[in-house]
Amino acid sequence: MREDRTGPSKSRYVPERQSDFGVPRCCSSFVNHFPHHLIVTFCYGFSALCGPISFFSICITLSSALIFSICITMAVHSSAILLLQLFFYFLVASAASRSNEIAGGVRIWPLPASVTHGGHRRLYVAKDLRLNTQGSNFSDASGILQEGFSRLLDVVRAAHVVDANLTRLGSSALLLGIHIVVSSPSDELQYGVDESYTLSVPAPTPGKPAYAYLQARTVYGALHGLQTFSQLCSFNFESRVIEVRKVPWNIIDQPRFSYRGLLIDTSRHYQPLPVIKKVIDSMAYAKLNVLHWHIVDTQSFPLEIPSFPKLWLGAYSKQERYTIADATEIVRYAQRRGVSVLAEVDVPGHALSWGVGYPALWPSKDCKQPLDVSNEFTFKVIDGILSDFSKIFKYRFVHLGGDEVNTTCWTVTPHIRNWLRKQGMKESDAYKYFVLQAQKIALSHGYELVNWEETFNDFGSELSRKTVVHNWLGTGVAPEVVAAGLRCIVSNQDSWYLDHIDTSWEQFYTNEPLKNITDPQHQKLVIGGEVCMWGENIDGSNIEQTIWPRAAAAAERLWTPYDNLAKDPNQVFARLTHFRCLLNQRGINAAPVSGLGRSAPWGPGSCYVQ
Repeated sequence: MREDRTGPSKSRYVPERQSDFGVPRCCSSFVNHFPHHLIVTFCYGFSALCGPISFFSICITLSSALIFSICITMAVHSSAILLLQLFFYFLVASAASRSNEIAGGVRIWPLPASVTHGGHRRLYVAKDLRLNTQGSNFSDASGILQEGFSRLLDVVRAAHVVDANLTRLGSSALLLGIHIVVSSPSDELQYGVDESYTLSVPAPTPGKPAYAYLQARTVYGALHGLQTFSQLCSFNFESRVIEVRKVPWNIIDQPRFSYRGLLIDTSRHYQPLPVIKKVIDSMAYAKLNVLHWHIVDTQSFPLEIPSFPKLWLGAYSKQERYTIADATEIVRYAQRRGVSVLAEVDVPGHALSWGVGYPALWPSKDCKQPLDVSNEFTFKVIDGILSDFSKIFKYRFVHLGGDEVNTTCWTVTPHIRNWLRKQGMKESDAYKYFVLQAQKIALSHGYELVNWEETFNDFGSELSRKTVVHNWLGTGVAPEVVAAGLRCIVSNQDSWYLDHIDTSWEQFYTNEPLKNITDPQHQKLVIGGEVCMWGENIDGSNIEQTIWPRAAAAAERLWTPYDNLAKDPNQVFARLTHFRCLLNQRGINAAPVSGLGRSAPWGPGSCYVQ
């Protein structure tokens, strides 16, 4: 998201909009206090009952008439609002029932590649559920698998206290443990790591102890399998135990895309470590596997850089900073949950905060960005940053930004204007020179490169062949990028920007990264997609409910095979609401599904229909 202080910007932020139903003046007081999400819920329920009808077209068509009729009803009877809420509740409950039937009763999110299950039989999870790794090539010297298993136990037991006496249930009805076999001895987490797994949970057999069986090529596939197993578990209020219903289960699963990202922005608002860790936890629940950390920008530079220790003078305050140890801990914490960290240092624009500690990086005191292209010190600082990055961020890629560069400061600053003339460069040439120099520095530190799409739009043929182009402006560039033989990450702002709170979860779900890309070889160059949580209006108080559940809709698009995805998002409403409620039970503040981004519940009611 781009908001420079020096001149106009193609800002990615769309302000939060209030609903405008065009109601009569006599009703304006009522409408100002009317829970607008009831309208959204009504429209959603109506569309779910009537079939694959556009969510927004229904709202546009019905909103004015509905509000007007409500005004009249309110004048007649003061209890109309209660009746209206009950009616909405019925509509959404009906929609949930309908989508649950279509899903075949499978509530796993994201939907696996292949799932079969039984009918009415069940297994009860033993209180001392055991981890068995006999036959595995993975020694788990680092304890990553054991930690994952322990987290599984914590999340399945988090919602209720298990206080039953299991001995009365009989040993054949008990699930005693999970047998995990991992083929690879390595726990290296890198782009393209095998994340596949198979999971089977048997039906009870008299006289035979029951174990779930999880097989994976790598420990990271095993961690995904444990996440899936956790969603098979539920609390039985009669027996007061955790159970797995509809056994036997047989699941074969692997991701559709290797890159499934979520961007967080710690420049516009500082995010404390515990907040970032909770975001990482929630990513693992949805099988997202890359945390794109947009660390610095125009507004602040919160990260310690030992090579140039004055850079973090650009932080908002001394308390709103990340030490090298903090960054190392974020990477470690994420890796143990199967999440890589993609670090971004955005150049040459969005860098005003750099000059707080090193004013020589500014073109002048009156014109402070983009960074001074004529000063060799600028590139020494970039080299130092990336050198320090290479000791912390071990992911194959580093993100170099490169978007929304307003070069006015270069042409109005005398010493840069003179330098351009001596080099025989125009502004556009200097922009290209800067980006390519930054790429060379990053390559020298062993990184492959990610740049925002403007770099491709302006000089794509001259980018390093190790560049991944990060789309954000719209859907049109991805086909051009892959046709040119470069890789691409899709994050088009009209559908996958979480700070656009007027973008519905249905839009997140239906956004297809391979749109208009039909050549199989070109399709392979789309390495995945990313939802972006830009931080102008986001801090620790609202980040979770702005991310979830809409990010989960994109997560299924990126994980589940294309042919298994619902063509009508109404069909997945019940599964998504179930996952949203599961997130709430695990301490993640996910907003209701039935509203737009970051919406509040529209009234009393079940989590499973809101």
